[in-house]
Amino acid sequence: MSTVESKGEMSIKWKEEELLLLPEKCIFSKTTESLLIADPHFGKAAHFRKSGVPIPENVHVHDFLKLQQLINQYNPKHVYFLGDLFHSDFNSSWDDLETFLDYFQDITFHLIKGNHDILPDVIYRSGKWQVYDSSLKVGGLLLSHEPLSSVPEGVLNLCGHIHPGIRLKGMGRQSLTLACFFLSKNQMILPAFGRFTGLATMKAKSGDLAYVVTGKKVIAVDFME
Repeated sequence: MSTVESKGEMSIKWKEEELLLLPEKCIFSKTTESLLIADPHFGKAAHFRKSGVPIPENVHVHDFLKLQQLINQYNPKHVYFLGDLFHSDFNSSWDDLETFLDYFQDITFHLIKGNHDILPDVIYRSGKWQVYDSSLKVGGLLLSHEPLSSVPEGVLNLCGHIHPGIRLKGMGRQSLTLACFFLSKNQMILPAFGRFTGLATMKAKSGDLAYVVTGKKVIAVDFME
């Protein structure tokens, strides 16, 4: 796999697939003209408010604006959500999401269901969605929500679910944990797209790569023996 950094993006080549790892914590596939997004968790704020936790709804406005800017910049034909599109049961935020997507009539939106995607199937019958219960192969990419335990040779599994982060150590006892794209062999775990999400610190082994998101750029960290 070859990598090239440009304008904050990290371009990687996997077989015939050319992928841009973006500081907005998603991937643009130049080969398929697609945006690939994991774990936005839209509706999470409303879900917590129903449980009595005072989370402001505008926590998701940032994510809507970010998605709009990405669509305007990269002009994708497809947007693939790698699970956990919507956090838990139905609430008013779903209508906000559908209204937002109405602005992009020329794009096909795909959802590979995650563990939080528990809405009834009828919800997705608005005509906006192509929905898949498990994994989906797109060219040389195998898309899933959870990391697959077995990935065929020559295929790259792109997935989410974990919300990966890497702890970077500085001088003294200083450290910082940042979101990352985490590559191990032929599997890449995407960082969570949603702002209202946590991080799981990854335990890297020799040969793994972390593409760390610093805010404005993506930086490769190689774990050697």
